Amino acid sequence: MKFEAIQEPMDITRPFYNQVKHEDDITKMQYLDMHLWLAGDILLKADKMSMAHCLEVRVPFLDREVFRVASRLPIRHRVSKKGTKLAFRKAAFSHLPEETANRRKLGFPVPIRIWLREEKYYNIVKAHFTGSVAGKYFHANALVELLDEHYHGKQDNSRKIWTVFMFLLWHSEFFYDI
Repeated sequence: MKFEAIQEPMDITRPFYNQVKHEDDITKMQYLDMHLWLAGDILLKADKMSMAHCLEVRVPFLDREVFRVASRLPIRHRVSKKGTKLAFRKAAFSHLPEETANRRKLGFPVPIRIWLREEKYYNIVKAHFTGSVAGKYFHANALVELLDEHYHGKQDNSRKIWTVFMFLLWHSEFFYDI
């Protein structure tokens, strides 16, 4: 069996950085994001997920003209220590409420935190947490305690719960216990 060598991160990013080596660090990072992360990850995922659910998704701020103008803005109008998208936010203030114009970036959050406080989903997760597979890898009582704390609003354990739950679902999909 032949294995391909794994590329180092610098080997992947170097050609992109070389394209903007004369630019400031912020521009270099933005260029890298646009050419690797945005096109090859986030837009691809949004496209696949929206098509899978018969949704039409638009990204109006990726319009060529909007991008052309934004890419020519001086850094002081793009980012600061206090925030990002400064010129965009300033323009938004004249058309939107202040809380909307200053809102932090959210992406497409999934309301896992809320779902895990609903009885239906609590019971589904609890069944997995008390199952035989969970017992092989985790202390089931500790998992149920995390789940109960979250369910009753004592603490936000949603990320921990979701991580373990996804592992258990993955395990049940790919490993068959006899």
